[in-house]
Amino acid sequence: MRFPCLVLDHDDTVVQSEMTVNYPYFLQVLADFRPGETVTAEEYAQECYRVGFADFCRQRFHFTEQEILDEYMGWKEYVKTHIPDPFPGIGRVIRRQREAGGKICVVSHSCNENITRDYALHFGIQPDDIFGWDLPEEKRKPSDYALTTIMEKYGFQPEELLVVDDMKLAYTMAKKQNVPIAFAAWGRQSCPEICREMRTLCDYSFDRPEQLEEFQFGRK
Repeated sequence: MRFPCLVLDHDDTVVQSEMTVNYPYFLQVLADFRPGETVTAEEYAQECYRVGFADFCRQRFHFTEQEILDEYMGWKEYVKTHIPDPFPGIGRVIRRQREAGGKICVVSHSCNENITRDYALHFGIQPDDIFGWDLPEEKRKPSDYALTTIMEKYGFQPEELLVVDDMKLAYTMAKKQNVPIAFAAWGRQSCPEICREMRTLCDYSFDRPEQLEEFQFGRK
């Protein structure tokens, strides 16, 4: 086990949610909140990558804070009946990390309820810690609150953590604490511009979860 602690994103790193859950739901929200306006899947991915979902809503569609809250509460109901599948192979990484005695921490813009459901349903375990959308906005990615909390709680040094994520906000978070980061490229195969930038920024890049598994645990 190369890294005692894996710091995993959730949406489009562990589960395939953007195109099957989050984007379709957001189109419904736009139809209700901003009739006549829309956004393409590529624009949605690029803007969430560039500024994060909440600021994307504020900057492009001028959502009020109440509308952002209303969107979130509606999304929580929507995802109760729209459950994303995991990426093939990521379950082996998660299970082997636990079996080896390592820590699994989730730092995500998904909410705790959905993360715990997905881990129970798909992997039969729970993360050691979750830092999700339930936190105040100032403590969510790209804040380094999660990383400092993990290191203080478990006594880890920065080099003992590996952030695994598909978005730039995680890079910003990781670099604040000099924590290494791996680009989960398997979640961004349809976004060549994002892939190019993340491959340049990140310490490591993996096209498939199996490559992360081999990197973390070595060949069986």
